[in-house]
Amino acid sequence: NMVAPAIEGRPPKPETPMRSMILAALAAIAIPAIAQAQTPETLETPVIDTKGAAIGRLVLRGGAAGVVIRVQLQAGALAPGWHGVHLHAVGDCSDTEKFMNSKAHLNHDNRKHGLLNGEGPDNGDLPNVFAAADGSVNAELFTPFARLSGGTTALRKPDGSAFIIHASEDDHATQPIGNAGARV
Repeated sequence: NMVAPAIEGRPPKPETPMRSMILAALAAIAIPAIAQAQTPETLETPVIDTKGAAIGRLVLRGGAAGVVIRVQLQAGALAPGWHGVHLHAVGDCSDTEKFMNSKAHLNHDNRKHGLLNGEGPDNGDLPNVFAAADGSVNAELFTPFARLSGGTTALRKPDGSAFIIHASEDDHATQPIGNAGARV
């Protein structure tokens, strides 16, 4: 007959078959949940410019807390300096001259634009990225305002979503896009 350890001066309890089954069931539930949390959902996609040419790639990793977005753009991809980036509601970048088919930001909560806006941010707001002197970008961003799949803020959905880069930096407050300029 097994005995459970004593807790804070209480006498030990004899191990019962029912208690053993409950503990085993809880362990069986917890182990798959831990394993699932350690394997983020991943998506890789090319980044295209206004001529439709591939200039780099995005690697998105999603989890329960949000999405990590790794941005890797080749030399010459952007003008050097800061650039606003946003997640847009529709994954249609077929109009490469302006990228307007991607519609507005993910904004399922109808919040104002801007990470620094008291009435924001909207679900598509992200920190700026910096293009080096050669126009390349290597950055990793995180957003708690979107999910890779599932729920109202999902990036993987029937009409997709888009990662849009702007010509200028986002001031994170001005409406509607933080004075970030044209979509490039």
